[in-house]
Amino acid sequence: MPGELPALTPRDTEIAILLRGRSFVDRIGSGQRQRTHGRRGTVWVCPAGIEEEYINISDPMVDCLHIFLPARPFEETMLRDLDVDPARLELRYDVIAQDPFIDHVAGRVLQEMENPSAAGRLLVETLGVALAAHLVHRYAAGTIRPHDSADKPLDRRRLERVEEFIAAHLSDDFAVSDLAAVACMSVAHFTRSFRAATGRTPYDYVSGCRLDQARRRLLTEDTQIAEIAAAAGFSSQANFTRAFRKALGVTPAQLRASVRTRTPAGP
Repeated sequence: MPGELPALTPRDTEIAILLRGRSFVDRIGSGQRQRTHGRRGTVWVCPAGIEEEYINISDPMVDCLHIFLPARPFEETMLRDLDVDPARLELRYDVIAQDPFIDHVAGRVLQEMENPSAAGRLLVETLGVALAAHLVHRYAAGTIRPHDSADKPLDRRRLERVEEFIAAHLSDDFAVSDLAAVACMSVAHFTRSFRAATGRTPYDYVSGCRLDQARRRLLTEDTQIAEIAAAAGFSSQANFTRAFRKALGVTPAQLRASVRTRTPAGP
């Protein structure tokens, strides 16, 4: 809604991305006054703890996504991943005209909100860590030195421990932080090292495992499709069917029907 908003000091870092339409935003924070003609892709960043003394929106925002990142991911990214003291590095109170990576993250978040997947929690957590690292690299009031070994693949023993954990908890609701703990690594470091070792993100890997398990159950059990969908982590049978067809080219019902068609009738 247009108009003047009350002053606030966010506990979390707020990233607002304008998805559709145009709007003029006048705001004051961190000793700065920023007047922005926002359009699709404009990003407003307000770091945690920075008081926004004044915010006025002159035109209604048709569609705006707000992403909130707690302080901890930034500290973890800086301390463990980038070897930087967070006390000496701060994000800027900033307006970003366009940023393809932030736009990509916003698109994935919206897609997950509209069509929840089997491992949505892992996806959102992975995106949050990646976004935190991106903001630190691109929009920090200082310079950082990248960690030389951040992208080394997981060693075989750690990878096996993580794969065993996933297999044992495939029907459970776990997070990337749980997998990182199994590997004894930070979330950000683990995410990149896991991808370097497997070619997939934790989200893609777990989603693939859950869909594969669902496929096997469809072929070998008479369990209701809705029950299999729930066990695979989907919020609805419709979302399960959509993801299954996208991954395998057929719906769960079509796969089951094709097997029954090929099975010879009894005497």
